[in-house]
Amino acid sequence: MESKVQLAVVVLLLGFLVCSLCQEDDSEDPITAVYIVTLKQAPSSHYYDQQLKTNHKHGASGRLSRLNTPRNASRHHSRPGSSIARVHDSLLKRVLKGEKYLKLYSYHYLINGFSVLVTPQQADKLSGRREVANVVLDFSVRTATTHTPQFLGLPQGAWVQEGGYATAGEGIVIGFIDTGIDPTHLSFADDVSEHSYPVPAHFSGICEVTRDFPSGSCNRKLVGARHFAASAITRGIFNSTQDYASPYDGDGHGTHTASVAAGNHGIPVVVAGHNFGNASGMAPRAHIAIYKALYKSFGGFAADVVAAIDQAAQDGVDIISLSITPNRRPPGIATFFNPIDMALLSAVKAGIFVVQAAGNTGPSPKSMSSFSPWIFTVGAVSHDRVYANSIFLGNNLTIPGVGLASGTGENMMYTLISAVHALNNNTTIANDMYVGECQDSSNFNKDLVQGNLLICSYSIRFVLGLSTIKRTLQTAKNLSAVGVVFYMDPFVIGFQLNPTPMEMPGIIIPSPDDSKILLQYYNSSLERDGVTKKIIRYGAVARISGGLKANFSNSAPKVMYYSARGPDPEDNSFDDADIMKPNLVAPGNSVWAAWSSLGTDSVEFQGENFAMMSGTSMAAPHVAGLSALIKQKFPNFSPSAIASALSTTASLYDKYGGPIMAQRAYANPDQNQSPATPFDMGSGFVNATASLDPGLIFDSGYNDYMSFLCGINGSSPVVLNYTGQNCWAYNSTINGADLNLPSITISKLNQSITVQRTVINIGCNESYNVGWSAPYGVYIKVAPTHFYIASGEKKVINVFINATMNSTVASFGRIGLFGNHGHVINIPMSVINKISYNSTTR
Repeated sequence: MESKVQLAVVVLLLGFLVCSLCQEDDSEDPITAVYIVTLKQAPSSHYYDQQLKTNHKHGASGRLSRLNTPRNASRHHSRPGSSIARVHDSLLKRVLKGEKYLKLYSYHYLINGFSVLVTPQQADKLSGRREVANVVLDFSVRTATTHTPQFLGLPQGAWVQEGGYATAGEGIVIGFIDTGIDPTHLSFADDVSEHSYPVPAHFSGICEVTRDFPSGSCNRKLVGARHFAASAITRGIFNSTQDYASPYDGDGHGTHTASVAAGNHGIPVVVAGHNFGNASGMAPRAHIAIYKALYKSFGGFAADVVAAIDQAAQDGVDIISLSITPNRRPPGIATFFNPIDMALLSAVKAGIFVVQAAGNTGPSPKSMSSFSPWIFTVGAVSHDRVYANSIFLGNNLTIPGVGLASGTGENMMYTLISAVHALNNNTTIANDMYVGECQDSSNFNKDLVQGNLLICSYSIRFVLGLSTIKRTLQTAKNLSAVGVVFYMDPFVIGFQLNPTPMEMPGIIIPSPDDSKILLQYYNSSLERDGVTKKIIRYGAVARISGGLKANFSNSAPKVMYYSARGPDPEDNSFDDADIMKPNLVAPGNSVWAAWSSLGTDSVEFQGENFAMMSGTSMAAPHVAGLSALIKQKFPNFSPSAIASALSTTASLYDKYGGPIMAQRAYANPDQNQSPATPFDMGSGFVNATASLDPGLIFDSGYNDYMSFLCGINGSSPVVLNYTGQNCWAYNSTINGADLNLPSITISKLNQSITVQRTVINIGCNESYNVGWSAPYGVYIKVAPTHFYIASGEKKVINVFINATMNSTVASFGRIGLFGNHGHVINIPMSVINKISYNSTTR
């Protein structure tokens, strides 16, 4: 899984095995695949939208506007879902008369369509029908805390504003599309507080009951749970033993992300017998709804993910958290036109805030895996807690390392013995070239190892799961070693390791250079027989300090090397979109959170109740939880208003007041870093407390996004296919730079342009001064330079942007709005290609 941010060998197995559709002669089986089919008729949520407008027109109470959108309370109205499903069945019978096919899902709430297993020829027949808008081949997707609440300032800040952790996020339902959940974990119990804890009235989801997920698994905390695997099952790759045909999490990833966002407060984190403090989600009183669509053995497929999104919206979730990304950049005229993003556009129209992980494909430019402006994309940064371990050698050198392990004691030095020098008579390196990884105690002489520190090698095989630290530790225990010292294989260059739990003294030296120092000391201390050259004395000694105590002096946040970067790719030709991605960054590195008791995503945490994981998968649920706090305080905020509150208040500085840094290389990332740009960190590092008092809001809505999509060259038929709406219905189209976003991104500045932004004051009456710093090679002027804005009023800000040089190198600036009541609104600017004049050939 990507959440481990490790090297991996991925083998993509193409082909489908569908036993239920087999012919008598297997050699004549047609090639089948899953296709997602959308119809031109509007989905049921659009009928609901029209109903709201009609009610409002005839005098229904309540003002409906972009910023003040209706609460989800009436989303579980009487829906035409079953009738739409019958229409789907009827269409398939008419078009594929007498032929074999298998319908997997009917989508009816966010999109009107279905997924079906058919041959390419049958897909062509469906595509030719006038009722059918679009036929898309299904594609695969993948998965992309104890201290982070303190690092984000929640106990003294945002939680206080919500009445304390005991009520933070109450009444808000977060839907997780992930690998499921372990319902037995204390992080999801509903009896940890004496306060009443009703299920929100606007939520209408259900809890599946299976052998793996028995009755009673859901409660007032975990209010809904379903699983979606039809697309995977048709391919014959679903392993019910490993993947669980239920909402149960056999991976660990989904349990982890759910607890980061909304796990209960004050749950003890005990791993490998060591206590690492207490855990809490960002919104510990929020409710959790699970939509399992990803699985340990194969990841997931878009058809299942779209079904999960459709169901989550129909159930009435307030927020959707997606720690998943597509395995490839979507084909077509723009990355935005894919079934998942378009389903999420309808979710946003229904008032749902959508958070997605940026992906773990960094640090190269244009590595972004979350594309659309209606999706809030989150990158990953470090936080300031580190678990430092070290080994002190007999030659007075100290080597740093990692390992959540106890030390050997301060006053005692122990003999070091290499595994390759402790082999029994029946084992040789020639017979087993990996014997130095200490995976089998039968290979070693216990008399040599007993009471000493065993030196073992750490290679790429540990990353791939072929060798494990647990097996090494078991070997050391069987041999009665005092502890284990791992040195890094020289072929693993600059690999960054997460701290790993160990039930005995141990350390991993992640640096190949430091590993050489250890081995040089060890080898130089050996005494050998002058004639036989056999070792007669092991002279090297050492002690391990231990890595159980956290240190909080680290400079943070820092954008991690794996966090995907902008600019946002608009298409497969690598043209840039006028959209800033990521939107911001949040803690994603070395995050403690709940773990499924049967989770297998990380071998080292198998059987544990908590795990430390890294990835943008961990960053996204931080923001999902924080957005629940905003939704709780401002229940009528639109999705874009929540996004604006998070973005404009983000921090630009680390804990020591310096610029946030970004790692630029996979190898030795801390030696390859520079100040982060908006393409690394978006608007900056999430500021939980400030986001609850943003002052001004930039708001956008569904019609704005439609105007943007219609403005893409050649997009009209694609927009019609996905939405059933004609672009001619929109009087004017806009480009990405004209969307009312809290950022300005221009992929190609041809001489000059003027863009506008409209702000709404949700605070008290306030006066603002405007300042800016222009991107290199660009002149900008902002008007007005100061303004007064009353509560509830709007103000238009004009930004004139002019290229002063020709350049294809991206440059960055910023506009700041400074209020006299302390509100500061940051608007990042990015300009990529700059053309200061038109050159013509005569």
